[in-house]
Amino acid sequence: MSVWRAIAAAALVAAAPALLAGEIPPDARRSGYSFMGPDTRAMQDDDTSNPGMLFVLDGEQLWGKKTGSAEKACADCHGDARSSMKGIAARYPAFDKTLGRPVTLDQRINLCRANRQQAAPLPYESRDLLALSAFVAHQSRGVAITAGDDPQAKPFVEQGRELFAQREGQLNLACTNCHDDNFDKHLAGAPITQGQPTGYPLYRLEWQTLGSLERRLRSCMSGVRAQAYDYGSPELVALELYLMSRTRGLPMETPAVRP
Repeated sequence: MSVWRAIAAAALVAAAPALLAGEIPPDARRSGYSFMGPDTRAMQDDDTSNPGMLFVLDGEQLWGKKTGSAEKACADCHGDARSSMKGIAARYPAFDKTLGRPVTLDQRINLCRANRQQAAPLPYESRDLLALSAFVAHQSRGVAITAGDDPQAKPFVEQGRELFAQREGQLNLACTNCHDDNFDKHLAGAPITQGQPTGYPLYRLEWQTLGSLERRLRSCMSGVRAQAYDYGSPELVALELYLMSRTRGLPMETPAVRP
């Protein structure tokens, strides 16, 4: 499937007009939900049918579970997530003053584990980390995204913007070639969206599981035959920050469902 996607991507861009669309104006930005078919929308809308909700329920259990040598649970510090975590995911990645750089929600969870719970970090894309991220982000469902508002984060937003527009890989394509210039078209039968990350971590039918935005970015890089950045790398964090900043104002949907 990835081979055909790569061939289709090359053909799509080759057929694109010489004058490309450029960055999408804020008032024209749309969630990936608007590109989905009725069956996928219905799956996301019904919590009893949305498979991502199984991870949210797992995350709720982990929230109250004591762990690490400190024998602390997330709830011991943060209390009821329904109130304490409301709106939190909508501003991530967020600038960390101690580290002097932005961190993702996954990284924040692991920092809390290390510093507060004296526990080992959870591996990227592990079920427990995805479950905790989904549970925390789910508390912000319907809340407008505000990531990138911190002035200290601006240089990293610009780094992400440059990476988004940078051609790479054997196909010599940039993120913007698909998601700014050719959205509303199809690639190997799948709709091309604007790449607005309103619902991560989300459930992809292609994956048959929940996955992070970093996994999606790495998949796109592999699709254009480029070397994917490592999970947690500064480049992936900057890309995630830029994408979330350009999604500013759209509501959180976690856990979203996509093809």
